Amino acid sequence: MKRLVFAAAATALVAASPAAAALKPGDKAPMFNASGYLSGDPVNLSLAEALKKGPVVLYFFPAAYTKGCNLEASLFSQAVDQFKANKATVIGITAGNTDRLATFSKDTEHCAGKFAVAADPGAKIAKQYDAVLTMKPDWSDRTSYVIAPNGQILHAYSKLDPTEHVSETLAAVKAYSQKK
Repeated sequence: MKRLVFAAAATALVAASPAAAALKPGDKAPMFNASGYLSGDPVNLSLAEALKKGPVVLYFFPAAYTKGCNLEASLFSQAVDQFKANKATVIGITAGNTDRLATFSKDTEHCAGKFAVAADPGAKIAKQYDAVLTMKPDWSDRTSYVIAPNGQILHAYSKLDPTEHVSETLAAVKAYSQKK
C-alpha cells in the first residue's frame, strides 16, 4: 500500500511540475508569424523579421493578468533597456487570456508598452516550442528562449516561477553579445 501511495504522489508531482524545454541550445527555432499588441496597438509579429535586428528573447507565459505572468511582464519591462543595449528584442507570447492582451501590453504595471506580446490561440506556436502547460494544455508554459539571429537556440529556460526568467535570458544575451 505504501508503494502505491508513493508512486501516486510521485506521478502527481511530475505532472504538476513544468517539463524541461524540449528545444536545446543549437536547435533551430521554429519560425512563426503572430498577431499581437505593442502599447495597446495591434502588430503583426514575425520571428524572422525580429531576428534581422539581432537576438530575440521569446518568452512564453501562461496567461495575461495572472499573478506570475503579471510579475514576469513587469520584470521584463524593467529590464528591456538592458536587452536593447545588447541589440535584443523581447517578445512575450501566450495562449491564455488572449482577449486581454491589448490592455496587458500597455498597462504600466505589466508590459508598460515596452515590448510586444503575441496571441497564440490553441497554443499552436507553444506546441512547436514544447512550451505547453502540462496541467492546462490550452495555455502556454512559462518557458523562455534566447534565439540568435541565424535562428539557432542559444538558451532555454523553463520554470513556472517567474522570478529568474529575466536574469537567465539577459545573461545569455550578454554572453552572446560579448562573443560577437
